[in-house]
This record gives sequence, C-alpha cells and structure tokens, in this order.
Amino acid sequence: MGKKRSGGGLSPTQQAAKFLGVSVLAGAVLAGIALPAAGALGLAAKGSVEGFDEIPATLKQPPLSQRTTILDNKGGAIATVYSRDRTVVPLKDISPYMQKALVAIEDSRFYEHGAVDMKGILRAINENAQSGGVAQGASTLTQQYVKNVFMEEAGDDPTKLAQATQQTIGRKIRELKYAIQLEDKLGKKRILANYLNITYFGEQAYGVEAASQRYFSKSAKDLTMEQSAMLAGIVQSPSRYDPVNDEAEAVKRRNVVLQRMAETHDISQDEADRAKEKPLGLKISRPQNGCITAVKGAGFFCDYVREVFLTDPVFGKTKEARAKLWNRGGLRVQTTLDPQTQESVQASIKDHVYQTDKVATAATFVEPGTGKILGMGQSKPYGFGKNETQINYSVDRKMSGSNFGFPTGSTFKPFLAAAALEQGTPVTQSYPAPYRMPYPKSVQTCSGKPWVNNGGFTVENENRSEFGPYALEEAMAKSINTYFVQMIGDTGMCPVMDMADKLGVVQGNGDKLPEVPAIVLGSKGISPLTMASAYAAFANRGTYCTPVAIESITAPGDKSLPVPKSSCSRAMTTKTADSINTLLSGVIDSGTGREAGLTDRDNAGKTGTTDSRKNAWFVGYTPNLSGAVWVGSALQNVEMENITIGGQYQPKVFGGQVPGPIWRDAMVGALSGKPSPGFNLIDIPDPEKDKRDRGGDGDQDPGPDRGDGSPGNSGKSPWPGISLPPGVIGGGNGHGGGRR
Repeated sequence: MGKKRSGGGLSPTQQAAKFLGVSVLAGAVLAGIALPAAGALGLAAKGSVEGFDEIPATLKQPPLSQRTTILDNKGGAIATVYSRDRTVVPLKDISPYMQKALVAIEDSRFYEHGAVDMKGILRAINENAQSGGVAQGASTLTQQYVKNVFMEEAGDDPTKLAQATQQTIGRKIRELKYAIQLEDKLGKKRILANYLNITYFGEQAYGVEAASQRYFSKSAKDLTMEQSAMLAGIVQSPSRYDPVNDEAEAVKRRNVVLQRMAETHDISQDEADRAKEKPLGLKISRPQNGCITAVKGAGFFCDYVREVFLTDPVFGKTKEARAKLWNRGGLRVQTTLDPQTQESVQASIKDHVYQTDKVATAATFVEPGTGKILGMGQSKPYGFGKNETQINYSVDRKMSGSNFGFPTGSTFKPFLAAAALEQGTPVTQSYPAPYRMPYPKSVQTCSGKPWVNNGGFTVENENRSEFGPYALEEAMAKSINTYFVQMIGDTGMCPVMDMADKLGVVQGNGDKLPEVPAIVLGSKGISPLTMASAYAAFANRGTYCTPVAIESITAPGDKSLPVPKSSCSRAMTTKTADSINTLLSGVIDSGTGREAGLTDRDNAGKTGTTDSRKNAWFVGYTPNLSGAVWVGSALQNVEMENITIGGQYQPKVFGGQVPGPIWRDAMVGALSGKPSPGFNLIDIPDPEKDKRDRGGDGDQDPGPDRGDGSPGNSGKSPWPGISLPPGVIGGGNGHGGGRR
C-alpha cells in the first residue's frame, strides 16, 4: 500500500489541475475577466477561457418545480403531487435566523463582496497550496445559486445533471459570468431568497419551506435559532448531515453553524452556547406525495385527473410538453369532485364489498347536464400492497383503466330502446318474446351488408316462466332478452351504433362497438364512467355531455390555465328521453331493480348480469345525479354463485341485488339535502300486461335456471373477426350476458 495522498486521494496531477483552476479564476477577476488564451492552459475550447464571451449573456432561470395541490369542488385538498417537494415563499416569510444562519456558514462575506469573493479566492488558494490539495472552495452564495439553477434545469435527466455538476474549469467560468450578471440584476436579498427556495435540504425537501415542514412541521417563518442552524448545516451535504438517519452528526453540524453565527456576530456567544445544549427537537412530517395519499378514497379520481392533464392537448401540444408542465407543478387544480358524493360513494362501497373479497366493485357518479364527475371509488384501494391496485376500474384503458372494460349485461338495452324509438318504433311495441328463440336470420348493418345468422344461434330468458307476448314497458322491467333480440332485428344495427356514438359509448379499450346483435345483451366491455355519462343523457332529457374532472387550474403567479370543457350535444329527442325515463322508472318500481329504488325522489335505472355471473351492474339516475356500479372480477375469472360478498352470502348475484344497493346507499348520502326535481314521465298503455297477471321476476324469484352458459352448437362465433367469451352465443344462455 502506498502512502495516502492529501487532497481527498487526488493524484498530484489532479491536485495541480484543481489548484490551477482556482488560480485561473482569481486571475480572471484580477484582470477584469481578461482571461488568457485556452492554449496556454491546455483547456478545451468550448466553455473554457477562450469561450467565455460565447456564453449567453443572460442566465435562463427555469420556473422552480413545486407541489401541485388537487382540490375538490369545495376547495378541500384531495392530494398533493410533485416531482420535487417545494413551496416557494418570499424572503419575508423566512425566519431572519434562517437567513443569517445560511449566510454565516455558506458565505459570511455575502453582503460585502460582489459576485466573486476575491478575499475568499485568495484564502482558498493559500489553503489549497499549503495542503497540497483542495481543502477549501471559493464559491460565493451567488455562484452556488447559479449551480443550483443548472441542476434545476437538468431535472432528473442523468446526462444533463452530470453536466450541471461536473468539476471543470469551464463550468466554474460559466458560474462566474452568470453570478456577475445576477448580482447586478437581482441584488443580494433576491439572490438569498432564490437560493433558499431552490436548494436541496435532504429527505425529498427542496427549498426551506418544504424542509421546515419536513423536519419541524412548521412554516419557515417560525423557525427558531437552533432549528435554522440545523437546516443551514444540511445544505453542504444533505446525506451526511441528515438528522433523520444520523442525529448525532446533524447535532455536530448544527453546532458548527451556531458557532459560526457567533463569530459573525449574528448571535452572541452565550446564545450560541445555550443553543448547542438543546436537542434537535425534530417533529418529522413524512413526505405526502401522489394519489396514494388522497383522502376520502379519491386516489383513483386523483389519478384520473393526472391522466387528463397528461393526455389532453389543451395542456400542451405534445406529450413531452404536458409532462413538463405537470412535473414543474406549483398548480392548484380545482376539480369537480363533490366531497359529499365522494364520501357517500366510498362509504357505500365499504359497507357492501370488502377489500379482501374475491370480487371488486367500482362506482362512478356524474352530474347530468354538465358532465362533472362528482364521485369515483372502488373497493380495492389505490396502492401497491395486497388487495390494492393502481388500475382504475371506472375508466377506459387509455386513462389507466382496465384493458377492455367490463361486459355490461342488460344495462345496454336502454340504448337499443332509445334508438328504436328515435326510428319511429311505438313505445307500446309488442313482440312474441318466447322463452327461447334463435337470433334473427339477418340484421341490417351500417355497411349495408347484413349480419347473417347461419349457425342457428339462440337466446333465452332468465327463467322458463318468462315468455311473451310482451310490450316494451314490461319487457324492460323484467329484462326480457328475447324481446330485445327481436327489437334489434327490426331496428337494425346502424341506429344502435349511431345512438352509442351520440352517447359516447365505446369499448373500454377505446374501440367502437362491433356491429353484432349480441351487443344489445351487453357482451362487450364498457367502463362505469362511460355508462354513468351515457345514462346521464336520459336524465338530461336527451342531451349528452362529455365527462369532465377539472374545474380550473391556477399556476404560479395566480395565472389561470385553460382546462377541458364538457361538450354537450343532443343525442335524442326529449320525447324519447322522457319515454326511456318512464320505462326505467318501471324497472325500479316493479322490475328487476326494486332493491335499488329510492323512496324520496324520482329515480330510474337498469340492472345487468352477464353469463356465468362474472359481472353484475346497476346503472341509475335521478334528474340531478347519474351513477354506474359494477361488481365482478377484474380478471373475469370469478363466477358469482355461492359466494360471500361484503360478509353476505349470495347464492346467485344479480344486478339488482349487489350493485343495486350500493347505488342506492351512495345516492341517498350524495343527494341528502339536495333538491329533488322530477322526471317528465309519460303514460304508457301496456295491453299485453293487462291481458294476464304474471308474478315474479329474475331478481326476486329466479326460478329454474340452467346457468351452464354452454353453447348449443360448435361455439364458434358467427361474426367474422369477433371473439366472444363462452356463453355469449348458442343455446343454453347464449344471450351474450343479458341476464338481469
């Protein structure tokens, strides 16, 4: 082993280079920045002595990245998100002790020298020459601030960060030139304030306000002498002097700062000595960052807001521009989330479906007429642990939702009914609707080439006691599958596709719905947010509004940013909407949704349960609130028969039995104290119902049920290019998921 070298283990060549670098800077200042040629020192041209005049005259100071606060529609904080935890404060809101402590330990002659401290440089040259290495630096507070600006601009880019911190003469010269410019432009007080707001204090805290909150749970303006000394001491090496991980080392460093404050006459020696005896007095506030910290179970809504920001062109033309704006932060994002609705939604979910259950639930509620999302929750919390997830079951895949959405069962039937009524079908339309029947031989499509049933594919009702003839009102109330298959045969696919488009209904993966008759029985996956928004158009008497989550955004400096607006358009006539409202009121009054009904206000809705009971839905609304509730397995691998959900045993799950009560209880709390407007209901004669008295329905009295979901043929899909899950086609329960 050779003898250990001084200067931190640097070789003589490295030590000489370091010494020469400091000498060059000193000479540069003494000569009025008349630096010698690069060749004389063997320096690289770019960014070196020769390139001094080529450095831009003005330092680009990027906006400091700060916390972004996401608020509900009443101004309450939902969550805080940031790439760097920082809150910028003016100098008047920083304790005088903190200001003095930092200057004392980092640059005690700050108010006496210019941008470059010649006395400090000469002292450093002398110390380094005597030590044979680099024992002391000579950067002023202003130069350190310039270095921090370079680091802030580099962000998390490792290449740019390395360039910003590399120990080269070229970087030192850039710091020097910009320091001179800033001293002239900003003045001492502004530079000190900027430094205190930009520098890193460890433990993810950038700037003195965040550091004060992190270590002492108080504002920077309230820091005491010893607390200020501790924070000032951290700056030199945030990892070494981290008081959380090494309190003893932090105490030593704090006391060094206190002694330096006494030497600079900022405090008396007696004050310093007394302060040195005190404990650090830490009161740690752990970093609270990201949607995982959201209150009221609003983690998934918080995540949806972030996704909106990162994907909507209103916040920037490119993905990179939007991400940069979001990461820079400092925003106050006022959202549409209603705390009363959100609390009610999450409480109802917690009561009915447990986090540890085999299945999950997701619920989303929107305001008819505005598209505002008022509540969004699910039983598997936002997180990374067991029985937690970061997949938002309420939204489409592009917004961090499930891959395909979830098959909706019979909740799709109102879309067909609306399309048929728009085409002139009478609201009293009657069909034979037998218990079981084949799909129509052909169904017209938008292309003009009909879908053809050339495989004998069949559909059946939930139980054998359900056979027609039925008129529309009773068929909707009892969710008669064969009725709606006959209706789509007469209506054709194109009006249904057109209605789906007008209501914003797409598959969870973003694709348009396929032109196949099975969609009317809910064979395709759709998200709860999409369903809630579509049903809101019924509540709004035929006008659909795209969902929105953000009310306003305020950037630093109280600058307002543009936000996405809801786009409202007529999807159907008011007559059609009033007819659907009447039909779906009947579902709750006397049909499959009786367990979901509200007793104190007009309400309407539809149940849906898919084949093998892998999904159950209830989508319902009042004139002023629309909500969709889904229950099932995200992986579509749990059949909800003989299952316990929320502590309640369920022999068979129906849309009206589990999702329905979740919707009901959420609505009760959400609408408590709110107005209760009524629907414009119409009188619908039902001659078929008057002819007979048929008791029972699937939700209340399921009756015989084959429940095997097996196809009555080869099981091949009759629709080219469309793959369907077992049970969607064929005999048995070949209705594509259209149970209750």
